[in-house]
Amino acid sequence: MNLPAGELNPAALLARRFANWLLGWWRIVHIGAVVGVMALSRHSYGRAQRREIARHMVLDTAPVLVWFTLLSSLICMVIARIVVATALSYGLTQYALEMLVRVLVIELIPLTAALFVAVRCTIPHGAEIAVLHQRGVLQAQRARGIDPLRHEVLPRAVAGLFSVALLALLAGVVAMVLAYLVTYGFTTWALAGYTRTVGRVFDRVVVVVFLLKTLFFALAIVLVPLGSALTDDTRSRISAEVRGLVRLFALLLLIEAVSLAANYG
Repeated sequence: MNLPAGELNPAALLARRFANWLLGWWRIVHIGAVVGVMALSRHSYGRAQRREIARHMVLDTAPVLVWFTLLSSLICMVIARIVVATALSYGLTQYALEMLVRVLVIELIPLTAALFVAVRCTIPHGAEIAVLHQRGVLQAQRARGIDPLRHEVLPRAVAGLFSVALLALLAGVVAMVLAYLVTYGFTTWALAGYTRTVGRVFDRVVVVVFLLKTLFFALAIVLVPLGSALTDDTRSRISAEVRGLVRLFALLLLIEAVSLAANYG
């Protein structure tokens, strides 16, 4: 017999909360696996579905493209100036460029792009799905023979993945250009040395870790808000957003810690 939470002793209450926490994560993983299979299936890309996915891609990416580029450029300029000035003061100029590439492109850009897309797109999408779920819209679609995961969740998930990949790629290119300009100025004489430095930084292990980290960041900011919206029994849009944020930040920290250990451990 299930006792009310107030009648449980602290150990039993902690065990129940831990079991609910594990169950919540398991449901998110299950929904993510289902959406992943749908994304890889050609049957998910009919004419109407392609149009809906393209619409979400444009709505999720176009409005933030300029603002994210400007914001990431400003952050890269500030960090680059600090790193170069510090390296000059300690006589470590030869290491400044390599440090810039590692800090900006490998560590900062993927996380910044993921957080930007999460706050701007996927967390609000998760709240929208939560409202549809609570109002019974998803159940009504299922009763009419329409798969709500394919119709409502998949377009938002694909658009979020595309947005993170595009913003990370664009910001990475901008960061590498700004790192060169801050270090050497508007000249071409150092291009050969700069290319060798970048190639030395991006060895095979770093490239694989960088790609996997960007992929897992994108999956996290897409699947956690949408999965939480479909699995959490909540009546409040604010509650859905907060719960999704807590889970999302915890997963992002875990991914970042694993990538740091893989790159520098």
